[in-house]
Amino acid sequence: MEWVPTPEGLSQLLQLLKDSVSTNNEIHSLIQQKLDSFNKIPDYPNYLAYILTQMPQEEASTRAIAGLLLKNTIRVYFGTIQRDVLAYVKALSIKGLGDQDVMVRGIIGNVITTIVTRGGLADWPQVLPALMELLDSQDYNVVEGAFGALQKICEDSSRELDQDIEGTRPLNYMIPKIITFFDSQHVKIRVFAVSCINQFILMRSNSLFIHIDAFVAALFKRASDESPDVRKNVCQALVMLLEVRPDKLMPEIANVVEYMLFSTQDQDEQVALEACEFWLAFAEQEDLREHLRPFLPRIVPVLLKCMVYSEMDILTLGGDEDDTSVPDSEQDIKPRFHRAKTHTFERTENGGAGGTGGTVDGDASATNVNREEEEEDDDDEDLDDDEIYSEWNLRKCSAAALDVLATVFGNELLEILLPFLREQLFHQEWKHRECGILALGAVSEGCMEGVEPHLQNLVPYLIQTLDDPKPLVRSITCWTLGRYSRWCVNPPNPPQDRQKYFVPLLEGLLRKVLDNNKRVQEAACSAFATLEEEACELLIPFLDPILRNLVYAFSKYQHKNLLILYDAIGTLADSVNSALNKKEYIEILMAPLIEKWHILKDDDRDLFPLLECLSSVTTALGLGFLPYAPPVFERCVKLIHNTLLQYDMHQNNPSMDMPDKDFMIVALDLLSGLTQGLGPEIEKFVASSQPQLLPLLSLCLRDPVAEVRQSAYALLGDLSIACFSHIRPYLNQFMVELINQVDPRAEHVSVCNNAAWAAGEIALQCGAEMQPWIPPLLDRLIQLLTSETTPRTLLENAGITIGRLGLVCPQLVAPHLDMFSEAWCKALRGIRDNDEKDTAFRGLCEMIQVNPNGIAKSFLYFCDAVVQWQHPPPELNEIFRKILTGFKQMMGPNWDAYTSNFPPHIRQRLLERYAL
Repeated sequence: MEWVPTPEGLSQLLQLLKDSVSTNNEIHSLIQQKLDSFNKIPDYPNYLAYILTQMPQEEASTRAIAGLLLKNTIRVYFGTIQRDVLAYVKALSIKGLGDQDVMVRGIIGNVITTIVTRGGLADWPQVLPALMELLDSQDYNVVEGAFGALQKICEDSSRELDQDIEGTRPLNYMIPKIITFFDSQHVKIRVFAVSCINQFILMRSNSLFIHIDAFVAALFKRASDESPDVRKNVCQALVMLLEVRPDKLMPEIANVVEYMLFSTQDQDEQVALEACEFWLAFAEQEDLREHLRPFLPRIVPVLLKCMVYSEMDILTLGGDEDDTSVPDSEQDIKPRFHRAKTHTFERTENGGAGGTGGTVDGDASATNVNREEEEEDDDDEDLDDDEIYSEWNLRKCSAAALDVLATVFGNELLEILLPFLREQLFHQEWKHRECGILALGAVSEGCMEGVEPHLQNLVPYLIQTLDDPKPLVRSITCWTLGRYSRWCVNPPNPPQDRQKYFVPLLEGLLRKVLDNNKRVQEAACSAFATLEEEACELLIPFLDPILRNLVYAFSKYQHKNLLILYDAIGTLADSVNSALNKKEYIEILMAPLIEKWHILKDDDRDLFPLLECLSSVTTALGLGFLPYAPPVFERCVKLIHNTLLQYDMHQNNPSMDMPDKDFMIVALDLLSGLTQGLGPEIEKFVASSQPQLLPLLSLCLRDPVAEVRQSAYALLGDLSIACFSHIRPYLNQFMVELINQVDPRAEHVSVCNNAAWAAGEIALQCGAEMQPWIPPLLDRLIQLLTSETTPRTLLENAGITIGRLGLVCPQLVAPHLDMFSEAWCKALRGIRDNDEKDTAFRGLCEMIQVNPNGIAKSFLYFCDAVVQWQHPPPELNEIFRKILTGFKQMMGPNWDAYTSNFPPHIRQRLLERYAL
């Protein structure tokens, strides 16, 4: 505190701070450079702290600029600031918290918080006692300043506050004292107090739980607070308490529900939104559902009321006009992230082929359903991901709550909803009709069974509503029809019913894809992509009009919807596959795609959706894509090469920008699509690529970014199938890297998954040469296959690859058969018939012939896996017959008694197919 500024230094800095608000960009830039240069002066932070806290005669804006510069200096240069300088800043900040100016007080609080965040509470143990002591001040400014700093510390350092610092846990003395301020006469203090405590609910702080009764009682007292900000925090607290300490709310649950129903309709939308989260939280807690059930008749109409567009919503959204030719603003376009490619398998319903019944041991899918955590998490129908509603708001939260309630209570909820739904759907006012259509879409998943009898009337009504004069009605109708597209594709009496529902839906959505309103285009394009996924080969007769409409949209769409159009075209290619490979279709489709391909620069993120789209198109067109392949292949190799070069430069000079590796990932995935589509024809491109592809792939296989490795192993597997001669020279280094990635403790499941799959493809090409790598690979794959926690797709890939290793080197793998045979049969029973499954089962049969005892304990599971085949290839079927007959002969008279305990579906198939 003995430090004193020099008058010249202080005067010069003050003048610079005053001039820094100049609107002249050149002057502003020069001042900024000068201020930045001051960071080399050791006591520069002292000057800033002095101006911020000790010069009340200066303009508040000048002091605020000093404070913001001080905060940034601490944030960036914390490690190099001298201890005595930091001590001076700390002392002045605590002392200045009671400043007369509210903006200055807030910035001083930010400085304190930044010091705590950068250095940790242990580095400034005096700060919390000092702030808590200031709360007892008689000066409101001091209390408010201290509370502002405390609130930020509670938010940013909540975990640290819940640990011992110098033998004391700060929360033990902070929480009871902060609770006493819930009754402060000052609104801002009440808001700070409740907000502080809220930070510790979800982390289940023991310090809070000791005082939980006092907290809940104080919270209830604030329920009818005059301040919306206080009520918002109260609602937040109740939602979190419902999750972590429902026992504290259940005795008063009727009152809490009444309060939340009232608050969901609060005039302040932020209060209403926080309250509406309560219904989501309530419905998602399985143990509380019986407590929720009695209130459904009260909750449903409130949610519906909140789903109606407010006048403010409509003003904000605009959108009544034909705006198709109005360019998008950049903030309308969400950043785009590419999802790296994962090798997966199609599965039969309930894990059984052709409806042959349940599993051997009653497990729902023979490979636990909860093993899917790494996949299928991007459901296009999810309300949260829906592009129709821009940001999370009361309307969207209400619709999501209705969706969850429908999933939990099914037709019971529908019975309550139906009278209100009829009233809304046929209402005179468009806003209510729109709300009814949204509600109908929201309950589609949970109430499908109950809604289904009504769909014969509802679907035609919705298709008719696609032509409503209001764009907001047309757009929500597209979304809701997307939610019911599965029923339209598979109505009660196909094929005649398809003419009544599927064809009009297809035509209606295609019309709306070309709507003159951008919001409707977006919703129609997304809904059409959903329909494509459901309809698949049913789209083939309509490919000409579909392609013509989608391609015409290229000339009509602005930036944002163009990205969704790429998705719709990619999904079409995935859905109809090789049916797209006709000269007339290729000519229609490729012209606009290649035009966009030439327009977009290598560093434009719009390349991502275009490359993703092309990846699907190349796979579908197969050799039909050959005329377009050379520039596409070259550009992908160039993207990978340039990204690796930039990364290398960044490693050598960290001041250079880190490259965006998504460009490399998406290029690797498109090369995979090209390889799958062109097959052996890819060889000439790989042979002549400049720079060479394989050395680049080698670098990608060991890249630090998991998604790069994930896509690289997918490409390695595809190239192994199509042109193994180019892989062979690199095989030793590839296999060393690959084995490291097949890790049972893998943090990145999808990398492990693709590496395991690639190993199987390499094994088929290598044959007996695979021997050196089999022991370490097999050890890891067996651990994956027999682990309770392995996700399902990885389980299946591990099983396929073990089977393929057994096919090429049965003598090496067969001795381990008894360790994995049961898990192997369970994992692979539910995969649809395909070539990969074929080679894996041939491998298993080779191993059984080498080591019949290895399957003895798991013979029932083997029989179950065999009978799940829908149409086993004749040669494989004969191998099955020999093994099964051999076991029957070996058992002799005991066979009938042994198989009498088999589940009926297995006995029936063994008898029908193998006469056993």
